[in-house]
Amino acid sequence: MLSQDQCKKVWRNADAVCFDVDSTVLKDEALDELAKFCGVGELVIEWTNKAMGGNVSFREALNERLKIVQPTRQKVADFLSQHPPQFTPGIKELVSSLSKRGIPVYLVSGGFQSILVPVAEQLGLPVENIIANRIKFYYNGDYAGFDENQPTSSSGGKKVVVETLKNKHGYKNLVMIGDGATDMEACPPADGFIGFGGNIIREKVKQNAPWFVTDMQELINEMKE
Repeated sequence: MLSQDQCKKVWRNADAVCFDVDSTVLKDEALDELAKFCGVGELVIEWTNKAMGGNVSFREALNERLKIVQPTRQKVADFLSQHPPQFTPGIKELVSSLSKRGIPVYLVSGGFQSILVPVAEQLGLPVENIIANRIKFYYNGDYAGFDENQPTSSSGGKKVVVETLKNKHGYKNLVMIGDGATDMEACPPADGFIGFGGNIIREKVKQNAPWFVTDMQELINEMKE
């Protein structure tokens, strides 16, 4: 793992940035919020904490949470209309600053494509820069599982995503930013990892990230130096 100074150098020279979304770009965990909306919040949060703490496989936690929520197409649509994205302070300015420098930004999430489209749009990012899971529905709109072919549906998936992006685009200073164990394990192949604790602090990440920040402004300031 890099030292903090080495990580800061990679950040200042970043040629691509991958953000986790839940509890990083957004203040909350979208699946937890969807679960609350569907009346099963507490059951789902328990599984989220197990997954983010690295205590169970991500796919197991994802499967169990979705079985509890049973998100229909209509429930997802109603949730999106009544629950606009709750952005982390400073993230819009940070993404804008990166975009102005011509640095591509990706949303790499264990969450769901359909829920993240409004997030990407409000950040001015192309929808194709969302790399996330996909909920499957039956013809009548009922929940039919999730696409297990998406790399983000399993533990180690973000590592696969980063490797794919680097191979495809030739990035040499790709930075991963996130709050969870699944984000930290993407470095390497990410060239730098920044742990984010502005919304929730995961002790495993705080203790092991080469650079741990709690305010997006710290990243903006470092880029200006």
